[in-house]
Amino acid sequence: MNATPPPDRLGFRTARREDLPSILALLADDPLGAERERLEDPVPDPYVRAFSAIEADPNQEVIVAERDGQVAGVLQLTFIASLTWQGSTRALIEGVRVAAALRGLRIGEALVGEAIERARRRGCRIVQLTTDRSRTDAHRFYERLGFKATHVGMKLHLDDRSGDFH
Repeated sequence: MNATPPPDRLGFRTARREDLPSILALLADDPLGAERERLEDPVPDPYVRAFSAIEADPNQEVIVAERDGQVAGVLQLTFIASLTWQGSTRALIEGVRVAAALRGLRIGEALVGEAIERARRRGCRIVQLTTDRSRTDAHRFYERLGFKATHVGMKLHLDDRSGDFH
């Protein structure tokens, strides 16, 4: 990945509980997120519990990009100890979003770059992520940052009662 200086007035920090409404707005401002997220005031308890669990876990963090005092982007970074790759640690990037009005300003690039740097500092050998097949713009974005589609990802939604799981 070519390091690009972040846009002016952009900083990164670990998310705080009071950022949750802004984070949820970013997650929901997306065709897929609009179908699965709940924007309510107050923030629904499942989000608060999840944020508290992430905050308490030293192997997880939610990073926000802040521009002019406002949350401009977000991602979740999880560190995973692994027996593969000779017992290395890997980082998993999830939930990358940038405010729609600020897209194209390289905030996403700077935010992912921040996550990669944090992974390096933690001694990770691999940074991985998944992205929905329908997100072709995201695929190009991640490829431009040096990510390669080397694996096939699969998910099993455990709340899906329609399948026969024998």
